[in-house]
Amino acid sequence: MAIIHRTTMEPTKLELLAAWLPAQPWYQGTGGKPLLDRVGGWRLDDPEGAVGIEFMVVVDASGDAPRSYHVPLTYRGAPLAGAEHALVGTTEHGVLGTRWVYDGAHDPVLVAAVRALLRGDAEPQAQSESDTPDPTVGARLAAGADPDGAVLDVVRVPGREGGAGVLGEVTAPWSRADGESSRAPFFVLRGHSPRPA
Repeated sequence: MAIIHRTTMEPTKLELLAAWLPAQPWYQGTGGKPLLDRVGGWRLDDPEGAVGIEFMVVVDASGDAPRSYHVPLTYRGAPLAGAEHALVGTTEHGVLGTRWVYDGAHDPVLVAAVRALLRGDAEPQAQSESDTPDPTVGARLAAGADPDGAVLDVVRVPGREGGAGVLGEVTAPWSRADGESSRAPFFVLRGHSPRPA
C-alpha cells in the first residue's frame, strides 16, 4: 500500500500544474496563469511499490467561468526514460527527496494500474489517506471486453465522455466548477483509435 506522507512539497503539486497546464492542447484557459484548487481524486497502488499514482481533479478559476480538469499523475524517484515530453516537473518532497512528476497518461505503470482496475485486479485508494480503499471509484467492463487489448482514453475534461466504441469506463465523484457534486468517467476503454489526450 502507498504511504501518504504528511510533509511538504516544493513546489507544490498545484504550482507544478499551474505552470504545466497552459501548454496542454486540451486546456481551455484564457491566457493568464491558472488559479487552481483540488476538487477530487483518488489513487491506485503500484504493485512494485516504486511509483506513486494519483488521479487529481482540479478547478481553474482564472477565466470568466471556472473549468475542471482531470490530471493523472505519477511520482518517481528517478526520471522515466523516454518520457521527457510527459514531465510535469520536479519537486522536493520532505520525506522522499527529489520526485519527478509525470503526466500519468504517458506512464506505463499508471496505464497498467488502470487496466488492472478495469479487470477487477486493483482496488482504488483514498487520495489523502494511507491504506484506505475508496469505494466511490467504480470500474465497468463490457462482457467479453479485454482491457489489455483496447484503447484506454483519458477524459481530461470531466463530463465530456461517451462516443462510439465504449467497452468500459472508470468513474468517480468530483466537485463541479459550480460546487455541485457530480460523477463522471475519467477513463474510457474504446475499441478504436484514441481521441487526442
